Amino acid sequence: QVQLVESGGGLVQPGGSLRLSCAASGYIYRIDVMGWYRQAPGRERELVAARFSGGITNYADSVKGRFTISGDDAKNTVYLQMNSLKPEDTAVYYCNLRYVSAMFSHLEVWGQGTLVTVSS
Repeated sequence: QVQLVESGGGLVQPGGSLRLSCAASGYIYRIDVMGWYRQAPGRERELVAARFSGGITNYADSVKGRFTISGDDAKNTVYLQMNSLKPEDTAVYYCNLRYVSAMFSHLEVWGQGTLVTVSS
């Protein structure tokens, strides 16, 4: 079974930086997209950044210029470098993987979530 393990969350002051990591384990025939979502209290889960199989990336308008998504395809790992953090970035961040399985099914899996708190 494919699973995701996230790390890197924590408490940081406004203007600070954090780097999130997400590693996939288990057999993956092909990755379609890996990305990061976040959910703040009372808010719906929203897309933060995504990295598609062809190398294309996209970002939520609220994080453009501050966050960078990158990955190591050989290790089935994705990162989110977060700079110039703002209090409104406070949320639980979830890694998301959409992939093709050994049985050629298109599947989706979520990480357990890692809490990012931006506060002075």
